[in-house]
Amino acid sequence: MSTSILYHTQNIKGYVYERTFYEGGACIFKMHPQNRLVLCPTCRNTDIQSRGSVERTIMLIPTGLHKNYVRIDIPRVYCQKCNKLQQINLGFVEKYRSYSKSFERYVWELCRLMTISDVAKHLCVSWDMVKDIHKRYLNHKYGQPSLKHLNSIAIDEIYNGKKHKYLTIVLNLETGAVVFVGKGKGADALSPFWEKLGRRKNKIKSVAIDMSAAYTKAVSENLSKATLVYDRFHVIKLYNEKLSDLRRHLYNETKDVDVRSLLKGTRWLLLKNEENLNDDKGERARLEKALQANRPLMIAYYLKEELHRIWDQIDRREGEVTFDRWLLTAELSGVSMLEKFSKTLRTHRIGILNYYEHRITTGALEGTNAKIRVMQRKAYGFRDEEYLKLKIYALHETKMNNIA
Repeated sequence: MSTSILYHTQNIKGYVYERTFYEGGACIFKMHPQNRLVLCPTCRNTDIQSRGSVERTIMLIPTGLHKNYVRIDIPRVYCQKCNKLQQINLGFVEKYRSYSKSFERYVWELCRLMTISDVAKHLCVSWDMVKDIHKRYLNHKYGQPSLKHLNSIAIDEIYNGKKHKYLTIVLNLETGAVVFVGKGKGADALSPFWEKLGRRKNKIKSVAIDMSAAYTKAVSENLSKATLVYDRFHVIKLYNEKLSDLRRHLYNETKDVDVRSLLKGTRWLLLKNEENLNDDKGERARLEKALQANRPLMIAYYLKEELHRIWDQIDRREGEVTFDRWLLTAELSGVSMLEKFSKTLRTHRIGILNYYEHRITTGALEGTNAKIRVMQRKAYGFRDEEYLKLKIYALHETKMNNIA
């Protein structure tokens, strides 16, 4: 084998090939450095004294199922200028590593398409080695997310198991990239993010959040020039929860056997959008019978359908009219749940209607959270929280079939 082939296949440059032999089923290439490489690794001084050599074996990219190694006698030199005794640097190997840079890059590429376990099995190396290589790569590429061009962001939390509890996620709505992962939830979890933003706070124009009082306060205090937009899907989700509780309350309260039989099992029919009801399965007819049997539930259901229309208007003025009409109907309905919910929406009126200025939601962030949950399930959890954060930062460039 020639030196040229090793250069083009393994990116080994500046070394002279001696011979090839086999050891334990692996192919070993014996080489030595060219004289021009023998200099002080610190100051690059050529006025050095030779003090023997140290043999090292470096792992290379495998050929098929066979491992490849290069074995080199590395000169030890004494530099009078630095007054140090050191080994010369190997240009194709990072310091303190037992594998070449080309092997690292090969692992990076495999990790884009395969899980860590699959890569370790394919290369016949330890799981920890693959994870360490991948973690350093992620840290190098995604460890410091760019905050320069943030205009619109979304903030939400995700449950991270009993040990780590919650993580707070901040998403760049324009690029779909996660720009911050905070430990815990609430205002305290966002404190490091505000510090990292610094003067760039004034450049953020809009923020999408749920109706959390903690997030509202944190955003108002730190992003005074940004427009706060309460996410429409969180509003709908909260209403659906209240509607489900109302159905349960009405079911437990009534003593009429016929009414109870009609209400039983209608939870998912109530939560479905009207256009998604399956007539072939009799879902619409069954739901109509349940609504006719209970007036409060009927009012709450039809107001659920009307609630969606608040965000479907042409402009803010039409949205305000639709919103105020909905609030008035809910307040005069005589249903306690609707009266309480209308007070909640009235409190957040401005933030909800700000949707017509920026038309942003946390939908993209909810999709990212779903990917995080799949990633956690496939990996059976992460013991290394820093590694999990790096994986989240890289999630927007990761294929769904390989997010573990």
